[in-house]
Amino acid sequence: MLILLAFIIVFHITSAALLFISTIDNAWWVGENFSTDVWRVCSTNTSTCMAITDQFREYQSIQAVQAAMILSTIFCCVGFLVFILQLFRLKQGERFVLTSIIQLLSCLCVMIAASIYTDRHEELHKSGGYMAEVSEGQYGYSFVLAWIAFAFTLISGVMYLVLRKRK
Repeated sequence: MLILLAFIIVFHITSAALLFISTIDNAWWVGENFSTDVWRVCSTNTSTCMAITDQFREYQSIQAVQAAMILSTIFCCVGFLVFILQLFRLKQGERFVLTSIIQLLSCLCVMIAASIYTDRHEELHKSGGYMAEVSEGQYGYSFVLAWIAFAFTLISGVMYLVLRKRK
């Protein structure tokens, strides 16, 4: 049982790390001369970065992605704290339902963020506010990490739902 508990804790911490990296790192959409995420656009030639502001035509979509990723990361961290509290507070045989619900909310938020970005990426990258031509790029590793974090949070949410506290 101790090995299973250690595995679940490591899995949850990995999910949180993936969410932090995918939210913060500048690699949602990359090309030869640029990289962009939900916060800024950077030119690799001149090493300059420009924040994404309301001058962009699809700024509302970017804000929705930003909000969903932040909420997902917060839910994942809160879920871990609730798990630790429930670990010591729950009676034997009870399930970690609250932790599961919070983790599944995190899963839902990261899915919403990645789905919005997937759906709106053409309009996002054709906006006239960019300092470089970003329409000729591809999805970066932060975007992929967001989808992997979705899978991890979904799996851990289901694991918490099934998990019972045993001796």
